[in-house]
Amino acid sequence: MRPTAKTTPMRSPSISTILTYSLGKLRLAIVLVAAVSIAGCSTTTLKHGQHYTQAELLQIQPGMSQDEVRVALGSPATTSTVNSGAAYYYISSTRKQTAFLDPKEVDRKVVAIYFSPVGSVDSVAQYGLKDGKVFDYINRTTPSATKTQDGIIQMLFRNLGKGGSLVGQ
Repeated sequence: MRPTAKTTPMRSPSISTILTYSLGKLRLAIVLVAAVSIAGCSTTTLKHGQHYTQAELLQIQPGMSQDEVRVALGSPATTSTVNSGAAYYYISSTRKQTAFLDPKEVDRKVVAIYFSPVGSVDSVAQYGLKDGKVFDYINRTTPSATKTQDGIIQMLFRNLGKGGSLVGQ
């Protein structure tokens, strides 16, 4: 003879059990939708270029060669010739973007390293974004392409009083 298994009759769940279970799922769904919505609206920070610490920039000392600067900071973003010497520019920017909106630039830094005609570091300047203009944090000046510190008016009218500067003389 075979042993018979006892089976218990299946009960149907009560309405309160169904409601509790459904409310639990609903709460979970609301929490998940809220979390995804909040995460989608968070601000993302986008960094471009070479961001240096002050300690890294203090390694650059007057008299260093161009090769030593490249070893310390890497290749510059761009180079140029200023007053018969070279200049290296290391450019970085920070933008913030919220959700699907266009990113907004919140910071821009340009580290300019000016070299003498013999190729050694002459000076280091840090420029930043302030009211949409290039601004030197250290000297509050922008290097000029002229060798003298004369203003534009002085340069225009320099030869007026000198002999031979007027037409017909």
